[in-house]
Amino acid sequence: MDDKLKNEILKKMMSYFEYDNNHINHTYRVLYYAEELSRSSLIAKLRDINFDVIIYSAILHDIGIPACKKKYNSIDGQLQEIEGPPIAREILENFNINEEIINEVCNIVGSHHSMGEIETTNFKIIWDADWLVNLPDVYDVQDKKNLSEIINNIFLTKTGLEKAKFLYL
Repeated sequence: MDDKLKNEILKKMMSYFEYDNNHINHTYRVLYYAEELSRSSLIAKLRDINFDVIIYSAILHDIGIPACKKKYNSIDGQLQEIEGPPIAREILENFNINEEIINEVCNIVGSHHSMGEIETTNFKIIWDADWLVNLPDVYDVQDKKNLSEIINNIFLTKTGLEKAKFLYL
């Protein structure tokens, strides 16, 4: 992963979010967990992992939010999946990035609220990273009994599951 390229894509994301700190902070937290999960010894041994896809997807996973707000006055996840991929593609095409990588990132951005649509490890890492950030906003993390079952049903990687249990249980 080229840090300069990563930083340029981060700048594009921040500009697109019009420096909305809530969404930018969310993106940075998802990126942090995506990097952590993708570098874990359990995940890193898998052959179908692509760090560039994971990093770009983490940065751009919610990029459809501003368009959804303007078009629909909503940030519904299904709408984000519609609006996000063309914006992600436009951003990534400004850089010298392989078309296969762009396509996979756009597929992840277009499915990041829909478990089961994509079964790649890259998708699963983004799914888990996003849920590590979103879990306390969606569920009562004080209700440990129910939370344990929820965590077991949400997380798709062993590393993500272990991290969620460590953080919330």
